Parts: sequence; C-alpha cells; structure tokens
Amino acid sequence: MSETVKKHKIKRVLIANRGEIAVRIIRCLSQMGLESVAIYADSDRESLHAKMADFSVAIGGMQSNESYLLSEKIIKAAKDTGADAVHPGYGFLSENADFAEAVQAAGLVFIGPNPESIRKLGDKIAARDLAANVNVPTTAGSKNELKTKKDLEDVVSKIGLPVILKAAAGGGGRGMRIVRDMSECESALEACRREALSYFANDAVFCEKFIENPRHIEVQVIADQHGNYVHLFERDCSIQRRHQKLIEEAPSKFLNEEQRENLGKRACAIAKAANYHGAGTVEFICESPEEIFFMEMNTRIQVEHPVTEEITGVDLIREQVSVAMGNPLSFKQDDIEIQGWSIECRINAENPHQDFQPSLGTIKNMHLPSGKGVRVDTHLYEGYTIPEQFDSMIAKVICHDRTRDACIQKCKAALKELYLGNRPTSVTLIQKVMDHPDFISGDFTTKFLEKNLESLLEHSSTVNDVVKGSVEAAFKQASAPSPIPRSEVSNWSKVSRQEALQ
Repeated sequence: MSETVKKHKIKRVLIANRGEIAVRIIRCLSQMGLESVAIYADSDRESLHAKMADFSVAIGGMQSNESYLLSEKIIKAAKDTGADAVHPGYGFLSENADFAEAVQAAGLVFIGPNPESIRKLGDKIAARDLAANVNVPTTAGSKNELKTKKDLEDVVSKIGLPVILKAAAGGGGRGMRIVRDMSECESALEACRREALSYFANDAVFCEKFIENPRHIEVQVIADQHGNYVHLFERDCSIQRRHQKLIEEAPSKFLNEEQRENLGKRACAIAKAANYHGAGTVEFICESPEEIFFMEMNTRIQVEHPVTEEITGVDLIREQVSVAMGNPLSFKQDDIEIQGWSIECRINAENPHQDFQPSLGTIKNMHLPSGKGVRVDTHLYEGYTIPEQFDSMIAKVICHDRTRDACIQKCKAALKELYLGNRPTSVTLIQKVMDHPDFISGDFTTKFLEKNLESLLEHSSTVNDVVKGSVEAAFKQASAPSPIPRSEVSNWSKVSRQEALQ
C-alpha cells in the first residue's frame, strides 16, 4: 500500500439523505457489518430509512432547505451519534465541495471524492477544459463564463445556432435555455442566469452547440486512492422527459465493443486528470457513436447505478465505503465483464395524464414484483404517506436477463405485477414506451418522449389496470392482519430506543 494513503477505521456511517437511496445504503452497511445513522426531516418522520437504521436522528424542518441541505445540522448529528463517516447519497449535498470539506474538518470520513475534485468537476466550464486537456472531445462552445449579451453573440457568430445555455454549477435539467434565434440571446441569458442563481447560488452561465437529436450515454467509473482507475461500462439514459431520466439501461445498444472500450478509457482519463477517487459518472452526448462529446461528470453515486451493478456483479456502494476506508479496489479492469442486460424503470408518484401532477397520499395496499432477475429499490411500505416536499420518485424496478429483448420482457412482466393501489404513477407510461417499436429496436434519442408522448398517453390508462382487478380484489377479500407490535420487530424496534434527537 502507498505510504500516502491513510487507512480509516469506519464502524458507523451517517447517511445524509432520505428515501430509496438511504435505504439502499443502510442495507449495504448492514451487510458489511457496519452501523447506520439516519437523519430525517419532520415530513419524513415515518420514512422507511428512519425506521431501518440502527440510529435515527430528527433534524427538524419540513423542506429540504430546513433539513437535508443544512450541513451544520447533519455534521452535528454525526458527531452526536458517534459516526465515523458520512455518505451523501445523491442529490442534496452530495456534490457540494464545501460540505465534503466541512465533514473532513469535523474529523469524519466523507464517502466520496475529495473536495478539490468536486470543485474542479462541479464547474462545467472547468470540467470542459479538463476534458479537452486529455484529448476528450467536447462540443463547440464558450471557453469562459458569459456575462453579457455580446459575449453570447460572439460565441454564436463562431459556432452557429442553435446553442444551449447552461448553468456552470448546474445539473438535473435546471438552468438551461435553448437559443434558436439571435433575437433570443439577451432574454435567454438573463433567464438562465436568474435560474442558475436561484437553484445553485451561482449565476455563471456558458453555452455550447445544441445537438438536436442526441443519445445520452454515461460511463460509470470508480477509483481508489492507490492510483487504480476502472470503468464499469456505460449506461444509456436517453429515455427522459425535460432532462429527467425515466428509463436507463446497461449496456447501450448504440455502441459496439471498440466504441465501448474507447469511451471507457476516455472516462477514466478524465477521472485521473481530476485526481478522482470513489464512484463517479462521466456523461457524454452524441448523435453518432463515431462522434461522442463529453458533457459533464457527476461526482456521486447515480440514481441508475443498479443497472451497472446487475451487469457487472459489483456492489458500488460497498466499493465506495471500502475506498473511503483507504482500501484498494477489490477488482481490476480485466476482471470486469458485461453479463447480460439490465434496465431500470423509475416509478414516479405523478399523473402523466394530468401534466405529471404529483400523486400524493397514503399507500394503503401494495404489491411489489419479485423473482429471478427482478429488483425493486424503494422506501415504500403499506401505511406510508408520500410527502409533498420531495422528489416524486418512489421506487425503481430493475430487471436483468441474458439479452436486451429478454430484459424488456422481464420488465414488462414486473411492471404488470407492481401494484400501489389506485395511485396514478409513471408505470403505465413506461409500459407503453416498452411496447413502442423504436424502443424495442433501440432506435431512439432524448427526444423520444417529446415526439411520442401524446400518442403514448392516448393508449394508456392512469393506473395499472392489468393488475388492478385481481390484486385489488385480493386485498379486499383478505382481512387485514393485526399490525406487529414494534417491540417484536427486530430492526424497527431500535428506532424508539435509539432516537438520538427529538
């Protein structure tokens, strides 16, 4: 082992997150023989992650800016419960360099990249420069922040229209504007800067050539502190609505083996140039597999990480924790092979037939699919009330099979089995996507839903009618069992005894 790598003994980890990713991390920690600390907002008091963790800490507030975005509260909870480390999950403070720095300054281990790497890659202008320096192609665009209308017009005159404006500190589809006419430059720039400041507390904006019909392909990388950089192949995330992913798959039908290997090497080169360690995702955009452009790097675990786990057999959360302890990766590049195909479907509590309005309320009856090659990551349970304050994603259905066709069929069967009462969700829309000939053939771009949404909704119902009748009838006929007293439930009984703060 290198003399410069410090080993960290971790026994207890605070998860600075909520929902399904918090549950996912808690399960992994338990399997590693480590203890978990959950934090929860007032609106999340009955959330599954708060019930499952070994220790559960109330940090107050109803909204994220009163709870999961307050680093001082989170670090205090970690110190008060004797945690050794903090895992940020995704979203919230997961890509906040100041938070990572504060965690380390408090004497805790941050389970993620070092703050310097987060800063370097979090600024999209700096990240584009870094990619160019290691000969990874980027789309034509501005090299510096755009501050005035003239700055934007000068770039447009060189690269042509259309262009897309992006927040330099942005992500998740926020702080973006497409400009198709020179007359739109001033208003688009002002609007983009306002939104960037509102969402990211940073109004820096840049622009790049807009690709009309792109594929969104990302590469999972992971690195340790011993100089080992490994890619775990790519994911295709092109089925999305307003930059929000709906279906992800691994590998991508768009690439051949040579293109796949080249893209993986490019992703590792970017991570190495940033002195990166831990799990991260390098995102690319393209219209042709022969011409793929770097877009950004996400310095955290991704929502869609399970599809990579399914085709490689690697537990990415476990590796994140191990790397943070100072251990080398448990595998080398030559050990990683693609095993079959995997698809993830995001189940959102929203009604596609009513402009994707939230579908809130209490889960009274629930049935989740299972079987070989079927995985459901969720924080739902019967009696849980979906809070209005947070993201609409309530579950992920992940399927794995030997071929893409078989995996699609397995997904359709799993979605057919999924039952969440009469609640409208994204399930019926996803079912229709999977029946579409363009999806089946793999011939689609990020414009797929924009182009086909109306016809897809025309032929779908608001709820999963396929199972509604039989499952609903079964629930009605069966008398509800008496709830098990919490004192008789091995894990959940700990919550009342070990709640550290009220």
